[in-house]
Amino acid sequence: MGLFDELIARHIKRKELLLTDSAPARSNQNLKPFVTLSRESGSGGGPIGRAVAKKLGFKLYDKKLIELTAKQSKQRKNLIESLDEKDRGFVEDLVNSMLNPDYVAEETYIKHLCQVVLSVAHKGNCVIMGRGSNFITSQYGGLHVRIVAPFLVRAGYTAQYEGWSIYEARERVKEFDRERKEFIKKNFGKDPSNDNYYDLVINTTYYNIEQSANLIIAAFKLKFPGWKKS
Repeated sequence: MGLFDELIARHIKRKELLLTDSAPARSNQNLKPFVTLSRESGSGGGPIGRAVAKKLGFKLYDKKLIELTAKQSKQRKNLIESLDEKDRGFVEDLVNSMLNPDYVAEETYIKHLCQVVLSVAHKGNCVIMGRGSNFITSQYGGLHVRIVAPFLVRAGYTAQYEGWSIYEARERVKEFDRERKEFIKKNFGKDPSNDNYYDLVINTTYYNIEQSANLIIAAFKLKFPGWKKS
């Protein structure tokens, strides 16, 4: 059983929903490198990812990834956004599936999300933001990056750049961190804060967006010395 099938099987644990189609085989000789970027809430991961994509001339898959997933599952974008990186229980899935014909069960969302992430990683030359993309693509040879900062620093960034009070910013950061961590734990059985899952971890307490992006690009070029910007 391949990585893709294992991810789906571990999530849904239902034989009737196991995928029989695996992702296209990918040889090292034809490798088109990509970057996955995991981030703690308020650490600056979003703008850093955008800066990396711009400097490398790569496509950025963040909100665009949600749109592709929505297209894949033939559901409205707002429904997919309501699911993204949020944990919901089996009871809520069951109740909503009976009451709302447009409702997308979480296992269906994960199935389509994995398909989309593997597809864009297979094409390469892209930056994939969050959503467990480093775990989904762990055998695909990308550069896997984690952006972090101490809690109070992240709360300060959030208050400064998003216009929240410091109290609101702290609560927002806590909630986003919890949702993202539970999403990864439930769907991939991993702890996203474990540094062993990444090639590079950057603490943005001491590096701004430009410096962080340059560090990532330097690591990228070291890992893929044969890569040339098209």
